[in-house]
Amino acid sequence: MPLVNVEDYRAAARRRLPRFVFDYLDGGAEDEIALRRNRAAFEDPILTPRVLNPVAQRDQSVGWLGKRLPTPIVIAPTGLNGLFWHEGDLKLARAARRLGIPFTLSTASNASIEQVAATGAEFWFQLYVMHRALADELVDRAFAAGASQLVLTVDVPVGGKRERDLRNRFVMPFRLRPDTLLDIACHPRWLWSVGRHGAPAMGNLGGAASKDPNVQAALLSRNMDASFSWDDLARLRDRWPRPLLVKGILHPADIRRAAEIGVDGIVLSNHGGRQLDAAPAPLSQLEEAVSPGLPILLDSGIRRGTDIVKARLAGADAVMIGRAALYGLAVGGEDGVVEVVKLLQSEIDRTQALMGLPNLNVRSAVCVGEHKSLTLSAGISSQYQWVWP
Repeated sequence: MPLVNVEDYRAAARRRLPRFVFDYLDGGAEDEIALRRNRAAFEDPILTPRVLNPVAQRDQSVGWLGKRLPTPIVIAPTGLNGLFWHEGDLKLARAARRLGIPFTLSTASNASIEQVAATGAEFWFQLYVMHRALADELVDRAFAAGASQLVLTVDVPVGGKRERDLRNRFVMPFRLRPDTLLDIACHPRWLWSVGRHGAPAMGNLGGAASKDPNVQAALLSRNMDASFSWDDLARLRDRWPRPLLVKGILHPADIRRAAEIGVDGIVLSNHGGRQLDAAPAPLSQLEEAVSPGLPILLDSGIRRGTDIVKARLAGADAVMIGRAALYGLAVGGEDGVVEVVKLLQSEIDRTQALMGLPNLNVRSAVCVGEHKSLTLSAGISSQYQWVWP
């Protein structure tokens, strides 16, 4: 049966992966309310098309910090990708290179910064601050390897309560239990392609700082540095000379403060619903996030090209995709990632045609009606309105 949308890839990934691996990929925090809210935020807005606008030629490229992306998609940072496909980080990076889009490497990756740099992909590096000395070392390594942007994740002072992982006893380092071994044995394709290589290692922990016993203790317990502050962000801004993004911001006051410090952009995110279960959906915060004027990426809950068009019309410059790309990775490795992104691109293109949108160079956020809707402004063929109740 052909896989025709992201949900099909999700279902196929569920069949291929052991339950504890799929739940790690798919799950959220606590009751998974934020996970569902992220999807509902994209389902509520309505797109009202304008007809007879010439759309024989359509362009979905967008600008991002002085560059042109062929599509408003960046592959988000995700950890332990070696669980979904052998050398999963490298497969994601090579897929991104084929697509001409950036790949964001996580601190918690199974491939090292240097291995990803060797793929030739444009890569960004996502930083978790677990220990200051290790963070400084990783930033220096990312710079030396040619990471074009640094993405500081700020919404993980502690890990979210991910109850699927707790029920599966999914912990680091991995411990094989009888129920886990049975789960693996029931998924021979995964066992042959991934499991036979053993538990994937943390690829970025081979430097001098990670040998420090205090660093080792922090890494094994997966404890973040909860003391990291705005002053520390300012110091990181001074240390890193290339574009710096802050990921995990949702409050307008925090966005304004980040702008004052001089970050180059933000990623409006609730960590895919994996941290604070009561957090708002990033899409619902986008109208206020636009006001400080920082470039904006948005993630969490994106499953359709239509979702990406809605985010773009509501004020985001582009989006990051995490789970959607990983469903593709879990099903088909590098080719699976390419297939999912191309599927989203085709849905973006079709949405543009049906909306009367020859390109995505549009912006607006105004209240003009009773229902959430995205609608072309009367008489202005290049402006759209984000309509709130």
